[in-house]
Amino acid sequence: MADTKLKITLVNSPIGSNKKQKATLEALGLRKLNHAVVKDDSPEIRGMVEKIKHLLVVETLEA
Repeated sequence: MADTKLKITLVNSPIGSNKKQKATLEALGLRKLNHAVVKDDSPEIRGMVEKIKHLLVVETLEA
């Protein structure tokens, strides 16, 4: 699981989302629509993704 990575892309606007959801986006490093980041697959990242899954598209990358 340590060598697996997640590509996380913001596909829906966070306008109208609550403050906690916007803070989660900022913690993941997502700023603009269609912006993507690659993060290590960990329970912490999976938990953040789960909270805002309606705004994201997540792909698994094998290293």
